[in-house]
Amino acid sequence: MNPTVSELMIGALVTLSEPPPPESAGEFTGGKMAVIGLLSFLCSQEAEKGAAVRASENQNIRAVFAEAAADDWAPGHSALLAELARGRDVDLRLSALDQSNAELRRALITLQTAVEDDPHPAARPREKRLMALLVESAHARALTLPGQ
Repeated sequence: MNPTVSELMIGALVTLSEPPPPESAGEFTGGKMAVIGLLSFLCSQEAEKGAAVRASENQNIRAVFAEAAADDWAPGHSALLAELARGRDVDLRLSALDQSNAELRRALITLQTAVEDDPHPAARPREKRLMALLVESAHARALTLPGQ
């Protein structure tokens, strides 16, 4: 599960709004507050860059789909890839971008499977292109911990 910023902040609200039992005073409560502080710090990063990262990632996946459809990287899937490549993110809410991203990633898995199963030498650079896309996405989504 990848909790959203909204889910994490609601969890922090619930945690902070419930009075702690007497036996959890001291270090336990301090630790709980530190975790909420860390989550808030990470949420602030996600709130700052989350929409831009998702929109860019979706655009990059669509660009790969356009290339894959044109060159028939995944026989039998080119029409779907071409259709997805033409898509646009008009709703920039994180939930909408995540929904588009999930649809694109399902198709990306299908494309990656087809490319990996392709025995032709031309498939190897395609495989590297897909891996580079995934690495780029992971780096863009990375959040930094305090002190890094």
